[in-house]
Amino acid sequence: MWTTKLTMTAAALVALAGGEGALAAPAPPARAPAVQAVADCRSLTDDAQRLACYDKTVAAMVEAEDKGDLVSIDREQRRTVRRQAFGFALPSLAIFDRGEKPEELNQVTETIAAAFHTADGKWVLRMQDGAVWRQIDDFEPGRSPRAGSTAVIKRAALGSFFMDIDGQPGIRVHRDN
Repeated sequence: MWTTKLTMTAAALVALAGGEGALAAPAPPARAPAVQAVADCRSLTDDAQRLACYDKTVAAMVEAEDKGDLVSIDREQRRTVRRQAFGFALPSLAIFDRGEKPEELNQVTETIAAAFHTADGKWVLRMQDGAVWRQIDDFEPGRSPRAGSTAVIKRAALGSFFMDIDGQPGIRVHRDN
């Protein structure tokens, strides 16, 4: 009996570790079904059948996009999304890496739209793109940040970020929104 429990426990651990794949998440499809249907038309050898297939599946793809069931973006739009999400821990953004080597975005340069002190003396900075960053250390910059200041935000240790404002030594910040 003790051996049976040990064997069942070992099997459960192997399954949890993914050795058996019992709890592994299903891999996402390589393409959206509407796009795959268009790609499948290429395999038809008869020209008339292939054209009819393209006409039908492209119409369905456009309809899906019009309804919002399918979203298509180009490389530049994808990079814009990644840049706008800088500072957030969003593993679901991996979908934007399809078709290219994911670029590791380690810093962004923004223009400050507004800056103010909170009651506890920390800076809150709103960027022109709408991102809000909050100071999490006690360092006071020599010159106060203001609208129009340039902020360079860099990845730091343990999920935090440093923000250099107008070339001054950096303050440690966290992204609020």
